[in-house]
Amino acid sequence: MTDDFGDALVTRVSDDQPELFFDRFVFNLHPTDAVVPSLVFGYGIHPRRDVVDGFVISSLATEQRNLRFSSELTATGGAGAGPFRFEVVEPMLEWALSLADNPTDVAFGLTWRARTPAWTGRVGVTTGGVETAAFDHLFQSGRYDGWLRVDGVERDVTGWWGQRDRSRGVRTMAGGQGLHLWVQAQLPDVSIGFLLVEGRDHSRLLLEGAVMHEDGVLDPITDVRHRLVFDDGLDLRGGALHVTTARGATYLLDCDASARGGYLAGGGYGGHHGRSLGVDHVEHDAYPLDGSVSPRTLDSALVDRLTVFGCRGERGSGIFEFAHSRSSSYAYLPSLG
Repeated sequence: MTDDFGDALVTRVSDDQPELFFDRFVFNLHPTDAVVPSLVFGYGIHPRRDVVDGFVISSLATEQRNLRFSSELTATGGAGAGPFRFEVVEPMLEWALSLADNPTDVAFGLTWRARTPAWTGRVGVTTGGVETAAFDHLFQSGRYDGWLRVDGVERDVTGWWGQRDRSRGVRTMAGGQGLHLWVQAQLPDVSIGFLLVEGRDHSRLLLEGAVMHEDGVLDPITDVRHRLVFDDGLDLRGGALHVTTARGATYLLDCDASARGGYLAGGGYGGHHGRSLGVDHVEHDAYPLDGSVSPRTLDSALVDRLTVFGCRGERGSGIFEFAHSRSSSYAYLPSLG
């Protein structure tokens, strides 16, 4: 497998680099047979702003614990910040990731190894005639070795699933979109991954992705239809997805998203990434998972929910990222009968 994307993060400023340029990765970690714990963690570099920042979101049985950290790129060398460190051991195949002790009482020492080829593409979204996103994008499924410690209790995470996501370019959270779905459904032999964006008029703005097979086959996704259920807080509870590929394969996914957590506001997705906060800035908080916190109440409607998927008699799980517009001009409309 070649590193066409370039797994090393961009740390230097170039003459043609926009002010808002970023290079960010996000990983998630979850067991194959349960919906807790679910971890989503990421790290980004903003070269022109001399900023590195990141987050760890830990969704547990009754609460979501949020850790956010930031520093100056010139003070860190770009290999981590706060209690978080990473290493690209072998591009496209293996990463080492660690989180030292911190106020959330969640720590880990992990090795992520690829189990499928990566999907890569160029994402461009135009809203109201204005390009709100233009970035290179990669996602890939893998498995972990290592340990996770929560509240002093350590467990072996060998064999746990995890997807990684890379974005490099310019992206804003500008309005105008109605529905955003980024799905990474992990099944025993394949990972079904796609990004679907619809406008408030229900028109399709973007569809990119592929079914990534463990045997190395990469089958591009050509169509996705959905029938989803959102509650009054705009939180996803479940539904169904129908996926069609270039090879003519179809996958009907039943989705149980009733577990809470994964609210990306806790990771700074409400417009806080790239802000200069000085050297070694660390902050934390927690959300109760009793229904009092929802996409409607937070400063970002984006959620990475660990979801149980059923397909062709098999059970899987993975991250279902969603954002339902909070605008009164939008009402969800299913595209799957």
